[in-house]
Amino acid sequence: MSTPVHLSIAALSINCADPVALADFWARVLGRPVNPGATPAYAAIDATDPAGGPKITLHHDPELKPVRNRLRLALRTDRFETESLRLIGLGAESLGDFEKPSLRWTTFADPEGNEFDLVTSQPA
Repeated sequence: MSTPVHLSIAALSINCADPVALADFWARVLGRPVNPGATPAYAAIDATDPAGGPKITLHHDPELKPVRNRLRLALRTDRFETESLRLIGLGAESLGDFEKPSLRWTTFADPEGNEFDLVTSQPA
């Protein structure tokens, strides 16, 4: 018999050089407002509804390590081309396009170089 799980993701935390600027980028990507009170040390973006995903917190880290991020967001869409162009217009950099028989995705970097993916289903 398995033990019941009583956990859920409360927030995704991102260490960064400029929490206010990066919060603004992610707020525009996700269509959510940056929470009031953002400072050079901390900013947050709340989920606007339960289906919108977890809260995102951004923390200033003066000792950022020059390594690839270990947590990578995957954003799902059914408007792949439109959203790809919008992300680039917001300051994301396209790093590569990939396809599998039922899946297509592009890996992007946010303005501080954190990688994330835009994913869409493809007809079989």
